[in-house]
Amino acid sequence: MLDGVKVVKLPDEEVVGLARRVERIQINASTLSSLNYPGKLHPFKCDIRKEEDLCNAFTWTTNNIGVVHILVNNAGVCLPTNLINGDSEMWKAILETNIFGLCVAQREACKLMTTHNISGHIVNINSIAGHGHYYFPSTSIYGATKHALTNICEMLRSELTANKSKIKVTSVSPGLVDTQLVTEEFSLPGEMELMEGVPLMECKDIADAVVYALSTSPSVMINEITLRAVGSPV
Repeated sequence: MLDGVKVVKLPDEEVVGLARRVERIQINASTLSSLNYPGKLHPFKCDIRKEEDLCNAFTWTTNNIGVVHILVNNAGVCLPTNLINGDSEMWKAILETNIFGLCVAQREACKLMTTHNISGHIVNINSIAGHGHYYFPSTSIYGATKHALTNICEMLRSELTANKSKIKVTSVSPGLVDTQLVTEEFSLPGEMELMEGVPLMECKDIADAVVYALSTSPSVMINEITLRAVGSPV
């Protein structure tokens, strides 16, 4: 199950892609089908900020596809707002998407994996912003949520270990990636100038890192992967 709109394609896998704008998942599904990829991508309309939507998505997946073995939490938002005079509705959107929705998805996945004795894998797409490696004036709240996610990943791993669970937890922390989040969200005065000439990674680079983490043996867990474009100053 993928929470967000980027698709990590694994051979012969049934993948459920969750998105509020489900049309984007449907386009990806059609593309994969036309290329005769093995497995299938199932689009499912879901607002990550709504607990009921997420719970319904897991129920639908269990009833129609099977119990989730892999969860990739990829949904994230970085709206242009700051701490001094920021918009509280933007704060709420960032916090609910980047933290609340992610935690609900983790919880539901863990419950199902534990109930069905599945040694699954939870991959959270984090950011180098979650490790204090860059700062833009409009990313104060976003950076705070990613710092929280760094801690959430480690605490989830600790909780699972204490419960003698074999579920793996991986945090993938990219630098700047050529996505809508980077190309459109850094919009406060002076920020676009800071971005000029900065090399960006491609979405495939992050997908490859996720697949690498998933490919480890049952006895090995990669806790953290950090990626940057070669030559990137942040």
